[in-house]
Amino acid sequence: MTDRRTFLKKAAAATASAIAAPSILKAAEGSGMAGGNISGHGDLIVPKAQGLRITGTFLDEISHDIPHQNWGEKEWDADFRYMKAIGIDTVIVIRSGYRKFITYPSPYLLKKGCYMPSVDLIDMFLRLAQKHGMKFWFGLYDSGKYWDTGDLSQEIEDNKFVIDEVWKMYGEKYDSFGGWYISGEISRKTKGAIDAFHAMGKQCKEVSGGLPTFISPWIDGKKAIMGTDKLTNDQAVSVAEHEREWNEIFDGIHDVVDACAFQDGHIDYDELDAFFSVNKKLADKYGMQCWTNAETFDRDMPIKFLPIKFDKLRMKLEAAKRCGYDKAITFEFSHFMSPQSAYLQAGHLYDRYREYFGI
Repeated sequence: MTDRRTFLKKAAAATASAIAAPSILKAAEGSGMAGGNISGHGDLIVPKAQGLRITGTFLDEISHDIPHQNWGEKEWDADFRYMKAIGIDTVIVIRSGYRKFITYPSPYLLKKGCYMPSVDLIDMFLRLAQKHGMKFWFGLYDSGKYWDTGDLSQEIEDNKFVIDEVWKMYGEKYDSFGGWYISGEISRKTKGAIDAFHAMGKQCKEVSGGLPTFISPWIDGKKAIMGTDKLTNDQAVSVAEHEREWNEIFDGIHDVVDACAFQDGHIDYDELDAFFSVNKKLADKYGMQCWTNAETFDRDMPIKFLPIKFDKLRMKLEAAKRCGYDKAITFEFSHFMSPQSAYLQAGHLYDRYREYFGI
């Protein structure tokens, strides 16, 4: 258990790390670290580069349960360079708004009482993605009503307007606008989920001329303990139940949802292959891409949330590669893997990742 004094000491150390980050990046660029081999790769006793490399990350700028880092464009530009250096080519804003806080000056959402943001983050992310040769995927608006009531109807209604206005404001302006993230997070046969995902996915594709869409649900496994102090779920889903339920969901959405990136942190490490194999089988059956959302935060600790231990991330990425997954994205680079994160451990995870993959 971490007391308040210990926590504050760690926070101070993390702040010092964040201040030092720009000089680290400058040194990295000068030495060629961003593009080639580096010295000091460490003496790993496991084979290197056996996992699926992370090539995408969420951008969590409307934070729900992790602290805001209060970055401006200078810090974000540096972070995009750190991402690019390890091969990330896709950035996904996880949600364009949550309840009353929003990422861009939405005419529709402002009329509904949302707060005006000080910066147009969607425009900034699109510009940075274009500058660094990445594709940006837009995450839809989350009203919070689903979390309060279990009803997804408000998400459909709000996003009817959000999807149209965002495409007009940004999609026709930036080549970096590469796709859509349907941001409703479900785990099982949520009432109305198939109809909601289908309606929003269909509109996204129609308005943008067929740009791809994806979802990132969670597996109702041992570590699915939202809103409790427990570390394990007593009613975890079985592999067979998971397959049966998601077969039904995929059957209803595969014509308008191109990829599914299940969150990988809710199951135990010795269950990865069993669940991952089912996910890949279902995706192949319905002609969908099978991605993994390789979480870079640790769900095994009572503190929510800190950067993950490298070996845990390695095991998850290796399972994804064994099971033939198409792409690995993460939630999320900037807090849990970036050298300039407020968490000191994040930069160390970045270094261990580079050592393992020989970047």
